Amino acid sequence: MSTLKFLGISGSLRRQSCNSGLLRAALAELPEGVSMDIADLSDIPFYNADLSEKPASVSRVLAQMAGADALVLACPEYNYSMAPALKNILDWASREPNNALLAGKAAAILGAGGGMGTSRAQYHLRQTCVFLDLHPLNKPEVFANAFAGAFDADGNLGDAKLIQLIGDQMRALAAWTRKLKN
Repeated sequence: MSTLKFLGISGSLRRQSCNSGLLRAALAELPEGVSMDIADLSDIPFYNADLSEKPASVSRVLAQMAGADALVLACPEYNYSMAPALKNILDWASREPNNALLAGKAAAILGAGGGMGTSRAQYHLRQTCVFLDLHPLNKPEVFANAFAGAFDADGNLGDAKLIQLIGDQMRALAAWTRKLKN
């Protein structure tokens, strides 16, 4: 069985983001034979087709995407939709020739937010995945309430049930990724 490489991408730029905390929890719950890097979007400029040269920060994250077998997308919810930072890096990636960084790639979606835990944003992201030809995992879904005591002041997840659910999602993503690669 070959080793899989996941790339975690948080749509939140906050240092103490609960969505980034979900990615740290996922990193700690990876099954055997899986590794994960976490992308830094803090210096990614807005996509602009007028730019004649790709910024180095964009090239760095796109190279991480190229090396990843699957994506783990931590999707914050801003005004009932996905955060601009997440949409922006997907827009940058989609401009690569033949959509080579995204087409056919497995993805898991998770998110922490208000009462419904980013459910609206995750469904918008799933619509975007259709166009990008990303193949999101259907279940388990991870919707975390960021304001119900599951996270500490630094955005770290401490809720055992959510940690277990994230572990289940990472195991399912590994199986889904291997299935898509065959």
